[in-house]
Amino acid sequence: MRLGAALGALALMVVLWAAGAAAGMTAEPIAVMQGLDKITARISRFDLPVGKPAMFFTLSVVVRECERSAPEDRPENAAFVEIYENRPGEEKFRLFSGWMFSSSPALSALEHPVYDLNLLECKGGAAPAPSAPSTPKPPGGSRGKVAR
Repeated sequence: MRLGAALGALALMVVLWAAGAAAGMTAEPIAVMQGLDKITARISRFDLPVGKPAMFFTLSVVVRECERSAPEDRPENAAFVEIYENRPGEEKFRLFSGWMFSSSPALSALEHPVYDLNLLECKGGAAPAPSAPSTPKPPGGSRGKVAR
């Protein structure tokens, strides 16, 4: 029973911390996420508009809310995220539903054998249409000759 009580106390502390942190938070329209394909070790960074579903390989990701702390406070971003797995011929299966925190990604993380998704930040401004992650480009761009 001690383990259950300790877990209950920890859960209560997390809820109270999240409620306190949310008091000075500002809602933002875009969540910046980072995804990892554990098979290929490929890392992708992408913007997700709040409320619009986007695909990350076989995962469907919907950010319901994204909040950022005030500049004078300790840096924190929090997003309520829902993640579903889409397998051909099967019904959509919810893998994750909860708050993700940029400062503590392991506190509330997606548990999946192939993919990891983390919240990096919440930001304002317009976002491009959500799409599948692209192949990373080498730094410095093209070094070829330019047609004249």
